[in-house]
Amino acid sequence: MELLQNPQVGGVILFARNVQSREQVAALVAQIRAVAAHLLIAVDQEGGRVRRFREGFSPLPAMQQLGDLCLKDREAGLALSRDTGWLMAAEVIACGLDISFAPVLDVDRDTSSIIGDRAFSDQPQLVIDVAAAFIQGMNEAGMAATGKHFPGHGGIFADSHLEAPVDQRDWQQLWEHDLRPFVALCPALGGIMPAHITFPAIDPDSVGFSPFWLREILRDKLGFSGVIFSDDLAMKGADVAGGYQRKAELALQAGCDMILVCNDRSGALEVLDYMDAEKISGSKRIGAMLRTKSTPWLELENDARRVDTIARLKKL
Repeated sequence: MELLQNPQVGGVILFARNVQSREQVAALVAQIRAVAAHLLIAVDQEGGRVRRFREGFSPLPAMQQLGDLCLKDREAGLALSRDTGWLMAAEVIACGLDISFAPVLDVDRDTSSIIGDRAFSDQPQLVIDVAAAFIQGMNEAGMAATGKHFPGHGGIFADSHLEAPVDQRDWQQLWEHDLRPFVALCPALGGIMPAHITFPAIDPDSVGFSPFWLREILRDKLGFSGVIFSDDLAMKGADVAGGYQRKAELALQAGCDMILVCNDRSGALEVLDYMDAEKISGSKRIGAMLRTKSTPWLELENDARRVDTIARLKKL
């Protein structure tokens, strides 16, 4: 309780270890709200293998399945993507949360060990088209979308959870390929999450700690005005910046509005001590990520759109 009420804590993210059932999730979120009503409550509910909520929730496909459907039948693929975005967001919001960190805007099929079928496609324009529909559905449910992992995690095999990836491609290669979804969809995104990747041919700093990437490119060149979330500072890919205090300092200086420390309580406490000591004020942008509406679960359960979407997903 004391930790949740710390003024430097801006949000909570739930993982599978926090989940027993849909009812338990809703009760847990209500308890969090009772202690600190202002917190942004999040989850990674992308679909496919990245689904923290399973028991009592609709099965969601890997996003690549939606991209593949769009290749076969564009109209059906875009319609199902929009409805899947709505379904995911509506169920998450019905349990009291604000956001799922979605969608993945990486351009990939099977190059990256950690992205793969989490991506809509290895074709940039298809990623743009299908993700735009998915985001529209999320917005219709009352959820802001968070695009990840800027400027693109799909070009290398390495997993930033386990190591610090280095991508040797140059600016022109990224601009013409991986960056295209972020450029096109910036106006539709409430948040963006950078990758823990270094592109030494472009900038010596890892993206999440780089003023060049976050301020010069994302803010100034792309005109993004939403929330910049760091990826988890507990990931091995973030260790290039040093210890937790240094990681927090560099991420904030680079332009992150909210920094995530997801799997290390002592690390989170170290970051909070640093932020308290430095009297770091919260970002005013964060409030834009709070849910804008919610349908009670009992009403959502039999909603015609939900029933129809689930039926169509079963045919994928």
